[in-house]
Amino acid sequence: MRRFVRENSLGLAAGLLFAMALLGQMVAGFFEYNVDRQTHGELPVAVDSYLTSGHFTEAVFENWESEFLQMATFVLLTVFLVQKGSPESKPLDGDEPQDEKPNPRRRGVPWPVRRGGIALKLYENSLGLGLIGLFLFSFALHAVGGAAEFNEEQLAHGQSDQVTALGYITTSRFWFESFQNWQSEFMSVGVLVVLSIFLRQKGSPESKPVDAPHRKTSTE
Repeated sequence: MRRFVRENSLGLAAGLLFAMALLGQMVAGFFEYNVDRQTHGELPVAVDSYLTSGHFTEAVFENWESEFLQMATFVLLTVFLVQKGSPESKPLDGDEPQDEKPNPRRRGVPWPVRRGGIALKLYENSLGLGLIGLFLFSFALHAVGGAAEFNEEQLAHGQSDQVTALGYITTSRFWFESFQNWQSEFMSVGVLVVLSIFLRQKGSPESKPVDAPHRKTSTE
């Protein structure tokens, strides 16, 4: 057990922080949602009802959407683009191990590499495809949750106009919610890429060695 925890400590720590933050969002959102309902003369709802509400669904997936877009974009951009001096970039010249042709005879290789053909082609791009898929999934649930919340607000203000999830995507409100998150995600990627040229964090694989020249690109 101790060995398992040590070998998976990064993933376990990230998962624990995620669970704690999601629980905090759920609790805070639950109280805020009920305060807003009482302001409009409506009865408060139970926790289980809140978790299926548009308020909670929209808030969660609006953020997930931007995170998966950020990661997908970063993964795909680093295939083609480089940044001199950044450990987040491939070297300016030459190929990296990630660019090498897969060797199906190597011991322990994943089965798509041994099988070849379409399975290999999909596996070669599976990280990008997986992140894009998670982005689209979150994008859709952002629209579903946002439409539900919008419709509830309309009723609370005595308005009868309702929208579907597809209709909500065409509203300026949906795109304001999306772009306000997307811009911060792209900014954070750019900040990490540029700051890592000049700044160091001892012990982190996301940083170059402390004594590495600023011009050194990649961590190799």
